[in-house]
Amino acid sequence: MTEDKPRKSRTTDAFFGRRKGKALRPKQAAQTELVRARQLIDLSKPAPDDLTNLFSVTANGVRLEIGFGGGEHLHHESGRFPKTGFIGVEPFVNGFAKLAMALDEEDRPNLRLYDDDATWLLDWLPDNTLDGIDLLYPDPWPKKRHWKRRFVNDANLDRFARVLKRGGLFRFASDIDTYVNWTLEHCRRHGAFEWLATGPENWRTPYEAWPGTRYEAKAIREGRTPSYLTFRRI
Repeated sequence: MTEDKPRKSRTTDAFFGRRKGKALRPKQAAQTELVRARQLIDLSKPAPDDLTNLFSVTANGVRLEIGFGGGEHLHHESGRFPKTGFIGVEPFVNGFAKLAMALDEEDRPNLRLYDDDATWLLDWLPDNTLDGIDLLYPDPWPKKRHWKRRFVNDANLDRFARVLKRGGLFRFASDIDTYVNWTLEHCRRHGAFEWLATGPENWRTPYEAWPGTRYEAKAIREGRTPSYLTFRRI
């Protein structure tokens, strides 16, 4: 059973856009409900003091991915590191369903999910509990009047700083130059994050074992160059 907190609408302060795309096929819908029942985090219950207790397997750390899209990276990483617990957040129903179908083929007992505003989950988490946060190809909200809806902002960096362990990593990838620069400026002035880059190869080279995403492939086809930023919690 999930929390009954009302969902934020697209016309308020939500950081995401539409909730649904085309109707799910019956198998997708059934698998999505199965995954929700089995792996969705219930924010109406207190967070465990030891976040690894969220998982049905022994975990030696916990990572968070915000806005996992179709789940390509999250499914890949949780398979690469079966001893690490992963939490994925994705409000878009069709993206959540794509990951649910991947879990039908290859389950991930070290994975828990949330399908609403990531700020609610961040506020639920205890202090100093995450080893990493990934924010990969978030909605850039390119129009200036929408910049307040970009997920990278001072308030959310405060949230990141609170829940990340010292030495934990915040990774940000985007093909939108203005959002890359925006993120650099916000992280540098925040004071809790150190940019781990010594030269252009550091932000032009994909992360280790990077599986790519469909959105990234589309960006490259359209001539946009991705950037991969890594910041350390200090």
